[in-house]
Amino acid sequence: MDLRVDGRLVTVPDGASVLDATRVAGAAVPTLCHDDRLSPQGACRLCMVRADETPVAACRTPAHEGMQIRTGDPDLADQARLLLELTVERLPGRALDRTSELADLCGSLGVGADALGRDGRGLAADDSHPYLLLDRDLCIACGRCVRMCDEVQGAFALTLVGRGAETTVTAGAGGPWVESACVSCGGCADTCPTGAISQRPTTAEAVPDARITRTTCGYCGVGCTLDVHTAADRVTSVTPALDGAVNRGHACVKGRFAHAYVRSPERLTTPLLRRDGRLEPASWPTALSYVSSELTRIRGSHGPDAIAAISSARATNEENYLMQKLMRTVIGTNNVDNCSRICHAPSAAGLTAAFGLSGGTNSAEDIDGADMILIAGSNTTEAHPVIGARIKQAALRGAALVVIDPRRTELARLADVHLRGRPGSNVAVFNGLARLLLEGGWADLGFLADRANGLDALRELLSAFPPERVEQISGIPAELLRRAAELYGRAERPAIVYGLGVTEHAHGTDGVRTLANLAILRGAVGTDRGGGVNPLRGQNNVQGASDMGALPDLLPGYQKVADPDVRRRFSVAWGTAVPESAGLRIPEMFNAAVAGRVRALYVKGEDVAQTDPDSGHVRAALEACELLVCQEIFLSETARLADVVLPAATFVEKDGTFVNFDRRFQRVRPALSPPGEARTDFDILRAVASSLGSDLGPATPAAALDECARVAPLFAGISHRRLDRDGGLHWPCRTDDDPGEARLYQDSFATPSGRAELYAREWLPPGEEPDSGYPYTLITGRRLVHYNAGTMTRRTPNVEIAPAEHLDIHPEDAARLGLDEGSGVRVTSRRGSIVARVRRTDDVSPGEVFMSFHFPDVPANVLTSENTDEVTDCPEYKVTAVRLEQADRPRSPLPNESGDR
Repeated sequence: MDLRVDGRLVTVPDGASVLDATRVAGAAVPTLCHDDRLSPQGACRLCMVRADETPVAACRTPAHEGMQIRTGDPDLADQARLLLELTVERLPGRALDRTSELADLCGSLGVGADALGRDGRGLAADDSHPYLLLDRDLCIACGRCVRMCDEVQGAFALTLVGRGAETTVTAGAGGPWVESACVSCGGCADTCPTGAISQRPTTAEAVPDARITRTTCGYCGVGCTLDVHTAADRVTSVTPALDGAVNRGHACVKGRFAHAYVRSPERLTTPLLRRDGRLEPASWPTALSYVSSELTRIRGSHGPDAIAAISSARATNEENYLMQKLMRTVIGTNNVDNCSRICHAPSAAGLTAAFGLSGGTNSAEDIDGADMILIAGSNTTEAHPVIGARIKQAALRGAALVVIDPRRTELARLADVHLRGRPGSNVAVFNGLARLLLEGGWADLGFLADRANGLDALRELLSAFPPERVEQISGIPAELLRRAAELYGRAERPAIVYGLGVTEHAHGTDGVRTLANLAILRGAVGTDRGGGVNPLRGQNNVQGASDMGALPDLLPGYQKVADPDVRRRFSVAWGTAVPESAGLRIPEMFNAAVAGRVRALYVKGEDVAQTDPDSGHVRAALEACELLVCQEIFLSETARLADVVLPAATFVEKDGTFVNFDRRFQRVRPALSPPGEARTDFDILRAVASSLGSDLGPATPAAALDECARVAPLFAGISHRRLDRDGGLHWPCRTDDDPGEARLYQDSFATPSGRAELYAREWLPPGEEPDSGYPYTLITGRRLVHYNAGTMTRRTPNVEIAPAEHLDIHPEDAARLGLDEGSGVRVTSRRGSIVARVRRTDDVSPGEVFMSFHFPDVPANVLTSENTDEVTDCPEYKVTAVRLEQADRPRSPLPNESGDR
């Protein structure tokens, strides 16, 4: 629509405010309570303008066609100045001694320090939080921090208390900030216009920031766009980019604050070589010479398949591309895999079988448009906090929410229906929902006739899954199942989001496929009517590591090793023959190492000794190898067992790309150089190849992605050049002018038939179930503050927020066993035993317990089993039978300890 601002004709979109129009016109309209990420309040009244001759608050007034807006009238300017003086008169003189919106506004409106109080109100400050400071004397009660906490994060941890001029913000019930419900996202400090809430300064902040680097977060798979501020060879702060495609100016406690590990004194800065049983510093030439001579010896004596590699979902696409190319073209084996094997391999298999491609079907933006969201097996607000916040926003706007999870997570407490099934019952629950969709008349029969196969076989199978049988298997009341099916069935734009609670089971691929059935039945995939089926990837580049071909049976772009035409094309492109036989998956590598068939293992950026299941077996495999090479940033549990440790770089020291959970390629840019003699994984892999007498080809990450684009049609249109110019690009992106496909299958599915494939599958019990000897079920997973093995977060002040691991147990079980809060409990499975502290909570059901794997001194994966998904070998982390006994209370790590043992 067209309107005029100070006589200038401007065009704004429908729904724009008067403030939006003044900004388009370039008019300077002051604001103090406004933040574009928040709902307009109009509380400060500084943005008053005349619209069609009527004084209005510009932030809250909708613009309309032909409106005449006038800014800067003297009377309104005088009013704004007076209001600002009244606002600051209760603040201490130091309020203008800092850079802030308030200081800038006072300067522009001519309000000087003489308008401020001398001593302020003498209100107590709160410095209890490791990252945030609350200086109540600087609070003007604008409410922006409260709205940020409520509307964007959905934590509802802040409130305004007091009356009149004494009104200030407080956390929780007014106690120490660190003890409140704050999730440490930092959004409040980001929006505060006065500095009343601010980020605690670091030692490096004594030096003014010299550089800001735009990059993509290296923690979870959400793919937040971050600005890394650096000075004096250190990260001084990290801020979320306001124009970030996925995070839109938001971040979590890890992405925003947990960066101290980058310059931790424990960083590996020189190669280490084992001599006389000890790892000792060595030069790069010495370390590389040892690696190349041992690999050459083992290959010569036992063949190339005696060597295997585990690539990294924390590394860039370009580094994963080089790793798989090194193994295939230099070593001569397809024995390469990545950690998606132990988390989302069932997603790749299940989504490919159902729809044709191995990624999620829709973009993050489709979550915003959903009127119903089904979340299965994902504690989203802890494992993927920014997406969790977006889901909460959607729910607060009125979207229905169904959560399928054995634990009462934050989103489960918010949900319209929480289906709290027993661990291992997913397939039965999904089948029960599918039956109810058909019975309720909520299936899209036209879509099914035109675009799907397998309906008749599915109908026959579902006859065995009435709600009453599902209740027997899962423990979910039949009436709750009916209510959930109705919410999903009646929704106009339903979306499915799922996590590792679906995949990490003995029948994880079945879980993905039967969950996909629901979207197919509703016609909510491949259309504009729904949000499809979207896995939330655990690590920052789980999607990309597999995209790049770091898999034993698939080359870059998910092209099959078994296809002779594919091998021929890659062999021509790479100048050497690609091995014919599929390689070993990660669990098979460990079995082969114990059996003596794998003699050398190259592990890049994965702490398999801590994170993989049945840790005793994993350690036995690592110790059986004649050569263990570990590429790492710290001396991890795996690196401690290595023969050679090569010091690598963190994500803030790398150039390249990541692919996030919705198939979006995004740029990663170096803000710092690696410390000491550490190198990027890209440079290390090139050096290893060179020491073996080979050249991997691309000399830069940009060149590596260009080469990948030439051999993988799915990514043919993606390059550093385009990403730098256009921002993120979703794959498939097949040509230089292809915008990419944010929403897949609009015309047809990528299956051989071109149709979605429904899946008729009976429920099968988990690989391990509780019995009289091991009567409890252990579920493992993540917690908000820490990340995976904790290698990074335990070397930051995050450890002050969560210094140790604990076992979540229902109060009834704790009372029966005589376990008090904080007391020691011995947890024993059929494979091992550990000791943890008790946390009594009804977040878990009676008979079930929960623990994360972030702390090496409470090694949860000593307990987890060797059972794996029958299709992909993904481990069954979510179902482990254990017994519980009282134990001496374990010593808690001190806040400044790394947690390594």
